Amino acid sequence: MTKLEFSCLPTAIGSMPHTDPEEAYSLVMKYLPDIPAWPQLPRRSPKENMGIQFSEGFPGIVLNEDKMRIEPGADFETELTQIYFDAEQANFDKYAVSAEYAAGFHAFLSQTPKSDMVKGQVTGPITWGLMVTDKQGLGILYNENLAEATAKFLRLKASWQENALTQVSHHPIIFVDEPYLVSLRSVFTPVPEEKITILLEEVLQGIRGLKGLHCCGNTDWPVLLGTSIDILSIDAYNYASSFNCYPGEVKSFLERGSAIAWGIVPNNEEALSSETVSSLYDRLGEAIAPFTKNGISFKQILRQSLLTPSCGLASLSPEAARQALELVANLSHNLRSKYSI
Repeated sequence: MTKLEFSCLPTAIGSMPHTDPEEAYSLVMKYLPDIPAWPQLPRRSPKENMGIQFSEGFPGIVLNEDKMRIEPGADFETELTQIYFDAEQANFDKYAVSAEYAAGFHAFLSQTPKSDMVKGQVTGPITWGLMVTDKQGLGILYNENLAEATAKFLRLKASWQENALTQVSHHPIIFVDEPYLVSLRSVFTPVPEEKITILLEEVLQGIRGLKGLHCCGNTDWPVLLGTSIDILSIDAYNYASSFNCYPGEVKSFLERGSAIAWGIVPNNEEALSSETVSSLYDRLGEAIAPFTKNGISFKQILRQSLLTPSCGLASLSPEAARQALELVANLSHNLRSKYSI
């Protein structure tokens, strides 16, 4: 595989604090013109919550404010079987995400000029499978049949989204967002490692182009680095030290041509208020330094990097979100200028 050299271009994780899709879109395009990410707007509607946003069309799904549960109907098994068939045949057209569930996405599609790269995102099967419960309140991830159907369903959602984004980009990048992977190997989330890999790969197979994976916390990094992803997105602001424990695995990941999205700008208002481009430059250098001892130059790692906020920005005020995007854009500019990348 040819090395992915983004050279520290900035992008975002997805969520924004705005209720007006036009405001969120304008901010994204101002600060992230090279790889704009369509904005998720959970404050606009509970339907834009990262779980509910990708629930349209799943058999038996029932929404209650920000909660989701499955109540099987008379045709439940037949509808599940249809998901399997559609995934096998790549029949993704009926798995669209409507404007009611993703106003930011549809604003993005209608206004973004044709560009080389854009970023999209879909909730991953582990997170979604724990957010959606059965009648007993247990995550459907623990039901073998429903967990597999979930992965195939999200695979179709990812395929539909990627295809839709080709209207505005030659090379859309689709990230699978998995915040619940922070529970990997936890006694509270007893999911076998091999099951996690199988479910992730099922979704990733639906993405023809570049595929990423985002986890905004500490997790079992070798498991993620060993998947078929092209880009691993991490919260480098808070969890670089845990990621640094795996220099060999990270080296192998980079040597196969993959890239790392360093979430180096905090999405916490208090932390954000104390950071500058200079302080974040130093913090990023500290996060990367351990890997330069393993035979990869600092400059080469920068070439195989993206820069992002540490996670979504929906929890911030609109002004703080703007500040976060401005910081990531300015840090990118400084690094690209200094290292001529």
